[in-house]
Amino acid sequence: MKYLLVCAIALAFGSAHGASAQSLDDLNIQIHGYATQAFLKTSQNNFLTANSSDGSAAWTEAVVNLTASPTSQLRIAIQGRYSLIGTVGNALTLDYATADYKVNERFGVRFGKVKVPNALFNETQDIDPSFMWSLLPQSVYPILSRNSSLSLFGGVVYGSLPVPEKLGKLDYRAFGGVTVLAASDGYLLPFQGNGITVPNGLTISNFGGELRWRTPLKGLLLGASDKRESAATFPVVLGGALPGVDTERPFNWPDFFGQYEHRRFMVAGEYARLDPPVVFSFPQGPTFPLPIDTRGWYGMASYKITEKLSAGLYDSQFFNRGAVLGPARFSKDWALSARYDFNQFLYAKAEQHFIDGTAVGYSNTDNTAGLKPDTRLTLLKVGVSF
Repeated sequence: MKYLLVCAIALAFGSAHGASAQSLDDLNIQIHGYATQAFLKTSQNNFLTANSSDGSAAWTEAVVNLTASPTSQLRIAIQGRYSLIGTVGNALTLDYATADYKVNERFGVRFGKVKVPNALFNETQDIDPSFMWSLLPQSVYPILSRNSSLSLFGGVVYGSLPVPEKLGKLDYRAFGGVTVLAASDGYLLPFQGNGITVPNGLTISNFGGELRWRTPLKGLLLGASDKRESAATFPVVLGGALPGVDTERPFNWPDFFGQYEHRRFMVAGEYARLDPPVVFSFPQGPTFPLPIDTRGWYGMASYKITEKLSAGLYDSQFFNRGAVLGPARFSKDWALSARYDFNQFLYAKAEQHFIDGTAVGYSNTDNTAGLKPDTRLTLLKVGVSF
């Protein structure tokens, strides 16, 4: 509840700041949103907690956001979401509720429940109409744990650093706050799949920053970010009966990325890792799971064939060097994607994935007969935006 109060205070502050001598029309209120329905079919293995081996339509999302600009420097925004992916979600959540005050090009601040400015697509991964992929590369943007990376209760400072014009533009952003996850959040699936529940969810402090260099070469963006999650201790239930306590060591998540856009063509790549490896320790039993020492990267390209039709592909790879040798140690995903925009409101996506390894996207509770080492995923999605 106290974290929701942070959002309420942020919005109230923003409203009060710009309310004097203004009518409702002067607030420049805009309402937008979208809704999507997807169908998943896998050759073997159930994916994203859905019964996809038999074909599943258990991926539905609906999003509404509202923005208001009481003054040229102040912007207030809030976004709510209904999401169901397999067995994860089926609830209304608050993506963000933010008051944003921009002093000038050099400095601005936003606070409330804010999006976390790290990695290339983190701040846009919640906006399905903005990109052609149904699934962003799961090596860096695992969708079942999207809530853990998308936003936090806290603040962000941002702006541009003074550099010579001939060197392009250098943007900075720094953030800090608390991530709050419900006990049913997809981030906790690895625990649940091994008989461990986290009845009170997770509350984790984290902070970090990002630099984005818009280079003198038009369309070329290079950047780096780092996110640090502090140590956390929280109650767990082992094997459905034995209470316990888990201690998670602090770790960093450095990320390096680049993107180049030219006319109808886009190419991008990203590399992220955990540093140091994460270890979950239980006083009542052995360390679980094995140290999580991950590396994730991808390369992608897309081309706008016509005004309505786009196509693309990516190679996404993920490795957990702390896991034993075998398919559970890695995930290699080749994806082919197409998007067709019928008009400015209605679009459709089709995607084919060729996945080797089982390190990302699978749950033991949905694959009780065991996981096969590879699978093929067909993903169809239709969306409407306004």
